[in-house]
Formats: sequence, C-alpha cells, structure tokens
Amino acid sequence: MDLQHQYIAFGTIVRREITRFTRIWTQTIVPPAVTTTLYFLIFGKLIGPRIGVVHGVPYIQYIVPGLVMMSIITSSYANVVASFYGSKFQRNLDEMLVSPMPDYIIVLGYAAGGVARGLCVGTVVTLVALCFVHLPVAHWGVMVSVCLLTSMLFAFAGLVNAIFANSFDDINIIPTFVLTPLTYLGGIFYSIDMLPDFWRGVSFVNPILYMVNGFRYGILGLTDMSIGMAYTIIIGFTVVMFLLCLYLLKRGTGIRN
Repeated sequence: MDLQHQYIAFGTIVRREITRFTRIWTQTIVPPAVTTTLYFLIFGKLIGPRIGVVHGVPYIQYIVPGLVMMSIITSSYANVVASFYGSKFQRNLDEMLVSPMPDYIIVLGYAAGGVARGLCVGTVVTLVALCFVHLPVAHWGVMVSVCLLTSMLFAFAGLVNAIFANSFDDINIIPTFVLTPLTYLGGIFYSIDMLPDFWRGVSFVNPILYMVNGFRYGILGLTDMSIGMAYTIIIGFTVVMFLLCLYLLKRGTGIRN
C-alpha cells in the first residue's frame, strides 16, 4: 500500500471514530462535564475554603489541571477500548486485518480517535472550570504537549486492553480496578508534599502522577517533580505502549485465536 492509500485508510478510521463518539455525545461528552461540575462544587466551593491555599494558589485552582487530565485519560482510554473491542466482537475488524493496510495505520487510526475524544472532553471540562476559577496558562507548549502525549498513551493502553479482552466485562476490569485508583492517587486532589515520607515515595511509582504534574506545570507553573522527569516517563510509556500494540496486532493476539 503506497503512502497516499495509507493516508486515506488512516483518515477513514479517524473519521469513523470521531463520528462514533460525536453521534452519542450525550454519553461521551456531557457526563464528564457534569461530573467535573460536581467536583468543583464539592471539593472547590465546599471543601476548598477549609483547605485554603496549596503552593500559593487557591485549592480550587490547584485541582483544575488534575480534573482536566483525569477526564482526558478516561475518555481517551474508554473510546479506544470500546470501539476496538466492538469491531472485534462484530468481526468487522477482520476486513482491516486481511487488507494491505499496515498494522501501524490501524493502531494510529484508533489512537487518533481516542485522542480526539480525549481532547474534546478536556476542552469541555476546561470551559466548565473557567466558570468557577481563572486559569493563567504559564507554559502553553508544556500544557499542549503533555495533554497530547497523555491522551495518546492511554489511547494505546485502551487498545491493548481491547486486544486481550474476551468479553464486554473484560473491558471494564482494567478501568475499574487499575486506572481509576491510579488516577485518584495521582496527585489530582493534593500535593505529594502533604504526604508522609513513605507514601510520598510510593506515589512516585504512579505514572499518572507525572502526567498530572506536567499538565499542572503547564497551566499554573507548579510541579512536585522535575518537568524533565515527567516528560521522560510520559514519552517512555507512550513509546512502549505503541510498540506493544504493534507487536500484539502482528501476532494476532486475541484476534486470530
């Protein structure tokens, strides 16, 4: 397949993925906005004044980057895992696998759809946040790059989950028992400087901590660790997950057996 046809194949997958989640926007875009509004009302308006300031900024402002990042992570992941497993379950994935389309086009196409939904939801959540607090963007380049890399990483992770899934229940296990705990313990609602030494050390094992802090640095200029370390972790995990997707797809894991 030449470059032009690869571009057409990639664009077709992306358009299908975007159409898929925009057609059911009441299920894919509205719920995160409603949930975030509740977070702001409860943690920001009710609990926030009792906490005061964190690293020199009001608590409600401090938690905004984490809440936006949480919505991006969950939306990117959910879009790919549901879409890819749906294609596998309905057997229309077979048509792509027997075509001359390279595996990396399939991986990037599904991932781009997940990134599109993640960014769309992240934008909506940010607009909701602006109704409650002012957000001065300290580093535009860092904010955008961390947002894109994180969304891409969890889109790839969702694809891995979908490849191994054998039932619709399997696509909910990882988000429920792995992704959600890591997200909530990733420094969204607190600075790790507030934790005892032991739990502070444990927190550094959580990769989501680096993504939340990288995004927070981009918006507020605040971080609990080196921004260089955050980029290293995010890029490293993204590359590993992309290569793992290619390897699993090439082997036909969960697809040809």
